[in-house]
Amino acid sequence: MKLVIVTGMSGAGKSTALKMLEDMGFYCADNLPIPLVEPFAQLVRRQSSGYEQVALGIDIRSGEELPQLADVLENWKVNRVPYEILFLDSSDEILIKRYKETRRSHPLAGHGRVDGGIRLERKKLAFLKEQADVILDTSQLLTRELRSELEKIFVEDRQYKNLFITVLSFGFKYGIPADADLVFDVRFLPNPYYVESLRNHTGEEAPVQAYVRRGGTADAFLEKLYDMLGFLIPNYVQEGKNQLVIAVGCTGGKHRSVTIAGALYQHLSRHEEFGIKIEHRDIDKDRIRKEER
Repeated sequence: MKLVIVTGMSGAGKSTALKMLEDMGFYCADNLPIPLVEPFAQLVRRQSSGYEQVALGIDIRSGEELPQLADVLENWKVNRVPYEILFLDSSDEILIKRYKETRRSHPLAGHGRVDGGIRLERKKLAFLKEQADVILDTSQLLTRELRSELEKIFVEDRQYKNLFITVLSFGFKYGIPADADLVFDVRFLPNPYYVESLRNHTGEEAPVQAYVRRGGTADAFLEKLYDMLGFLIPNYVQEGKNQLVIAVGCTGGKHRSVTIAGALYQHLSRHEEFGIKIEHRDIDKDRIRKEER
């Protein structure tokens, strides 16, 4: 039997994850009182119960009983009860934004500020995050991407390293992405903007890609970039980093950065030990600005 404890920060997507796991065939129970967790686990572990996959949602709503879960987990370890912990996390900035958008109050904020409730919640849930088998940072994840990651982990049983990578192209004239961990400037590459027939096309199209990569400079840069990331990523995983944003910038974010980001995404997509997505932040900015004039 597979028993998964689904927990994490309020607003990080725990309820959504439980619904997705239910769609995948899990029997899901949410917000069970902590004193009932052990009897519940004993019940579903019986061969006659018929439950093969169970997901148990536990979070800060357990209140003063939550610390008791540490004793339950310790008892399971001693008695070799098989279980996994899935911890849904997100950056404080994104959590605050989500609470403002939904106009909901944080369960620990009371009449105070949301950020104070978030800090207190992180402190109370720290013991669960430390023991988590999988930490999913949903800061940059769309709903379909969260489903895809859950299917990889709990349906396809792929090895998961708790790291999700976003490859992001951007234009320097629109500002460096605030959440970028690594920033690479590719304005040294041939610029299709100055070619009339390519100006209105993007780095997602073959003619633009061929122009950017002509002469071999882009390919030489990519090889060095692949090598550096091949060294960095395993070390990020070892240090417990769960979200990595690799930003690639050119002047307008339409040609060169899109080409290089696309090539990098294709290269990293061959690896199954981390999740990955690509975004082109500014690819349409020039067109939108022209239409607004």
